Amino acid sequence: MNMDYDLFMEEIKRTARAEIEGAGYEQLRTPEEVEEAFARPGTTLVMVNSVCGCAGGIARPAAANAIHYDKRPDHLVTVFAGQDKEATAAARHFFGENHIPSSPAFVLLKDGKVVADIGRHEIEGHDPMSVITNLQANFEEYCDEV
Repeated sequence: MNMDYDLFMEEIKRTARAEIEGAGYEQLRTPEEVEEAFARPGTTLVMVNSVCGCAGGIARPAAANAIHYDKRPDHLVTVFAGQDKEATAAARHFFGENHIPSSPAFVLLKDGKVVADIGRHEIEGHDPMSVITNLQANFEEYCDEV
C-alpha cells in the first residue's frame, strides 16, 4: 500500500507543477532563484503552490486565468510549499513578518517590495472567480497595461 501511495503522490506533484508551469509561471526551486526573481524590476506575482485540494481546484485555475487581463504582472513565478522547502522558506522570509505563511497563497511584488497578499483564507472555501477578481483588482492597482 505504501508504494501505491508514493506513486499516487508523485503523480499529484507532477500534475501540480505541470499545471502552473503550463500557465506560464516560472518555478523557483532554490533560495538563489527566489532571490534573483524577487530582485527583478517591475511587478512579480508569486504563487505559493501546494498539493491540497484548494490549490488544485481554486488557486491554480485562478492563477492561470487571472493573467488574461489588460493589466498583468511583468513576471509570474511559483514556489512549491512542502516540496521545494528551502525556496519556499526564502520566499516567505522575503515576504516579511506581516505575511502569514500559507499555501496556497499569492503575493504581488512591485520593484522587490510586497504590495498585495492573498492568503489561504481568501482562497479556501471561495470559488476560482472570486480569487481571479481579487487578483485582477491588485493587477489594476499595481500593474501596467500589456
